[in-house]
Amino acid sequence: MPRPPFSRSLLAPLQWPAWLGVGAIWVIAHLPRPLLMGLGRLLGALVQRVPSPRRHIAEANIALCFPELSKTEQAALVNAHLRDIGLMMMEFALGWMGSERAISRVPMTIEGLEHLEAARAQGKGVLLVGGHFSHLELCARLVSQRIRISGMYRKMDSRVFEWAVLRARLDYAEAMFDKDDIRGTVKHLRNGGTLWYAPDQDMRSKDNAFVPFFGVPAATITATHHLARMSGAVVIPFHHRRLAGNAGYALRLDAPLEHFPSADTLDDTARVNVCIEAMVRAAPEQYLWVHKRFKTRPEGYPPIY
Repeated sequence: MPRPPFSRSLLAPLQWPAWLGVGAIWVIAHLPRPLLMGLGRLLGALVQRVPSPRRHIAEANIALCFPELSKTEQAALVNAHLRDIGLMMMEFALGWMGSERAISRVPMTIEGLEHLEAARAQGKGVLLVGGHFSHLELCARLVSQRIRISGMYRKMDSRVFEWAVLRARLDYAEAMFDKDDIRGTVKHLRNGGTLWYAPDQDMRSKDNAFVPFFGVPAATITATHHLARMSGAVVIPFHHRRLAGNAGYALRLDAPLEHFPSADTLDDTARVNVCIEAMVRAAPEQYLWVHKRFKTRPEGYPPIY
């Protein structure tokens, strides 16, 4: 896939603040990893202490999804997640703009590649289905060291960041598809491509369906079912979590979901949520709780936020 072309309009004075942001990300991405992660922990400690509407969102989400925890335990999980936000910012910088040498030095284990190889041997495309965790961008870059992957993304509001980040992603990804480019995505999967995909955000789309997530009705995009149906791709849950200290990351590919897709769109969508819920329970503080996952509510249900 060709890199996005550069336009002289990106150098207009209105874009200079964005270029300063891109430059800062590049500098952060080239720091030694221990220093980078240390800065992330300091930033996370600051995020935890500064009042923010995002804290309220995280509190509401965690209270809904973990009612079995005491108020004290819920508060501790909220604080752990807010501290994790600092690490997330550093990991995004490293994933986007870190050098190949720096990425190769990040400790990583990966299990389950045999499931991917078996699908490819049958000439099938693969949907690697995961969730929005703080380290998703970095782990996509890490797994790309072992397999060729593509991704779906939402365009950024800033033209400068859109150009810089898409260009950086295409240094390691085979292709990047806009979330609305269904035709291109299906063609890629039909041709045996491997696509990383995270269907766990409230997209407020007409293709949403209400299925349980932690036992709560959640507006969930049904595209996993439709992409698998139209392309013949297998669906493989993709787990990734950050290990304690500076021990790196553990990645795992599960066996493909059996009898997927079925004739039941709702059942398939619910099965995907069950997979993502299991990933979250393995590392709950690393999930993106500051996203308004339950913003869209079924008719008659009270608002969450």
